[in-house]
Amino acid sequence: MTSGLFALDRHGDRDWAPGMLDFAVNVRGAPPGFVRSAIAATLDDLARYPSSELFDAVTAQIAALHGRDPGEVLLLAGASDGFELLGRLGARRAALLQPSFTEPELVLRAAGVPIVQVPLDPTRPLDARAAARIPDDADLVVIGNPTNPTSVLHPRTAIEALCRPGRIVVVDEAFADLTVDEVTGMREPESLAGVRLPGLVVIRSVTKTFGLAGLRAGYLLADPALAARLSAGRRAWPMSTPALAALAACCGPEGESHCDEQARLVAVERDAMLARLADVGWRPVADPRAPYVLFEVANALSVREELRRTGIAVRSCANFVGLTDDHLRLAVRSDDQVTRLVEALRRVPTEVK
Repeated sequence: MTSGLFALDRHGDRDWAPGMLDFAVNVRGAPPGFVRSAIAATLDDLARYPSSELFDAVTAQIAALHGRDPGEVLLLAGASDGFELLGRLGARRAALLQPSFTEPELVLRAAGVPIVQVPLDPTRPLDARAAARIPDDADLVVIGNPTNPTSVLHPRTAIEALCRPGRIVVVDEAFADLTVDEVTGMREPESLAGVRLPGLVVIRSVTKTFGLAGLRAGYLLADPALAARLSAGRRAWPMSTPALAALAACCGPEGESHCDEQARLVAVERDAMLARLADVGWRPVADPRAPYVLFEVANALSVREELRRTGIAVRSCANFVGLTDDHLRLAVRSDDQVTRLVEALRRVPTEVK
C-alpha cells in the first residue's frame, strides 16, 4: 500500500486514475474557451518551428504584465522547467524551506548541489525566527508561496528579508494567481513577481489555473544578469507554438479576468469545503490560502485506500520533508464533489478512522 509513496518524484497525478473523482491534483478543471481557441489557431503552424517573433512578443507581454523589462523574463515549459535551470547556477549549498514541492530537491541533487533541509512549522507563515535557521553559507534558498502542500501564504516582506549579497532566493509562485487578500479581496497580495531585487527569482505557472497541465507553460522572473545565467546554453525552441499561444492568452486581459473569477471562486469553495469536512472531524493543519488544503488524519494511508475503493483520489503527503504519512492534501472542489467525499468518509470503517 505504501510502495512508492515516499519517493521524491511522486506527485498527485500518481494518486489519480481515469474515472476517479479527483481531489489529488490541483488543476482547476478544463481550459477555458478562449485558451482553447488560441491553441486551436496554431494547429496549422505545427509543421514550422516556433517563431522567434512569437517568443519575443509573449516575453514582452509578460514583462509588461509585471512592470518589468523583457530581459527579466524567461518563458518556461511549466514551472518544473524553471527548477531544472537552477542546476546551472553552481550553488555551493542550497537551503530548501520545507515542506515544499519536491522538484527543486530532485534537480539540485542531480546537479550535485549540497542540500540542507530547513523545516518550517507547517501551521504558520515564515517569520524572522524561522528564517534564522537558514545557514549563513546557503547561497541558494528555495521557498514556495503559497507553499505546496501546506497552503500557507508567507508575507512578501519575510521572503524579501532572505535576500542578501551573494545569495539567490527562488520563490515558487505556481499558485499565487489564486490567492486573495482576506480583507481587501486584492489578488496576489504577497506575490514578488513585480519586485526587482538582485538574486531574486520568481517561478510561475499557468497550468493549474487554466487547466493546462498536459501542455506545460509558465515563466521565470529575475534580474537581467541572473536571467542570462539561467538561459545560457538553453536548448533552442524551449516552448512549442501551442504553448506560446496558450501562455499569451493566459497572461492577456481575458486571462487576468479568468484568474480574478477563479480566485474568488476558490475562496468561496474552500470555505464551504472546510465547513463540510469539519462535520466529519477533518480540520486543516493551517489557515489555507491556496486552492488546496492540508489535513492530518489518523491512519491516513488506510483512509486514502478506502477512498480509492470508492473512486475518490486524495494526495498522500508522505514524501514531503517535515510531514508524515498521516498528512493528506485535498484540492478545493465544488460542493457537489465535496458531498460525494463527505458521504464516502462517513462510510469509512471505524477501525480505519
